[in-house]
Amino acid sequence: MGDTLPAIEARGLTKRFGDLTAVDALTLSVARGEIFGLVGPDGAGKTTTLRLLTGVMQATAGSALVLGLDVTRDPEPVRSRIGYVPQSSSLYADLSVRENLQFYADLFGVPRAERDRRMADLLAFSRLEPYAKRLARNLSGGMRQKLALCAALIHRPEVLFLDEPTIGVDPVSRRDFWLLIYQLLQQGLTLLVSTPYLDEAERCHRVGMMDHGRLIACEDPAGLRRLLPGTLLELRGPTPEVAAPLLSRLPEVREAQVFGDALHLLVADAERDLPGIRAALARQGFPDAQLRAIVPSLEDVFVTLLRGRSQQSTPR
Repeated sequence: MGDTLPAIEARGLTKRFGDLTAVDALTLSVARGEIFGLVGPDGAGKTTTLRLLTGVMQATAGSALVLGLDVTRDPEPVRSRIGYVPQSSSLYADLSVRENLQFYADLFGVPRAERDRRMADLLAFSRLEPYAKRLARNLSGGMRQKLALCAALIHRPEVLFLDEPTIGVDPVSRRDFWLLIYQLLQQGLTLLVSTPYLDEAERCHRVGMMDHGRLIACEDPAGLRRLLPGTLLELRGPTPEVAAPLLSRLPEVREAQVFGDALHLLVADAERDLPGIRAALARQGFPDAQLRAIVPSLEDVFVTLLRGRSQQSTPR
């Protein structure tokens, strides 16, 4: 029966700092064995949410249960059952890779009889074995994050909280880090990962989108895409910065956003609206512009949701 309970459950979770509400009545549930992604712009409340859920910070209001234990009332009993990789490094720069793991093994009370075997397993798992004697200060960004992950796993937690673990890490190291996350999932862990990268959110079972402390959407990636109110078109040919102001004035175009060397246009009905857009492009000297319907990315969805919230809050 216990396994049917959520690994993480928050109800009305709120954190205020004076007049600032960093987390605003957050309610969410994360199933056991799930990767749950938390995304949002800087200041959205992601880090504060993780600190509340791990018991590092006390909530102003609301409740949070992790593995059935109330972390808002007494976080101590759950700490031995969770792992937490914060944004700021929790590693000791003057200690080697192996010494950092030894320190955290002692901190979490890992029995000495098991410590060496667990360290060996984690070094092999993270491919840090060849660098076991290297000081943490001399590791690359990707290696430091792998070491921080190993330190959070040394006591074999059931739930792992990762706060923007790949920020500032090169693309190859980001990919490698996510391969490790999938291996942990196969071992039965539950993971809550905050990330500024929407392509990483695509890898999660479900994604919560935050803005100004509020959870504005929570679905699996396919469900989030269905929140887009219309069809997304991709325009190539004209310079996006030139085409955007021209097309955004058309009644057929709900929204125009520059994405790299392309322009994304949100329309209500592609079949109905395409002729008018093509005619407008021809009048502007772009008769050969390439225009096609595409599957929206989570970035498309998030930008649209944020823009909609901004327009709703703007005084008329």
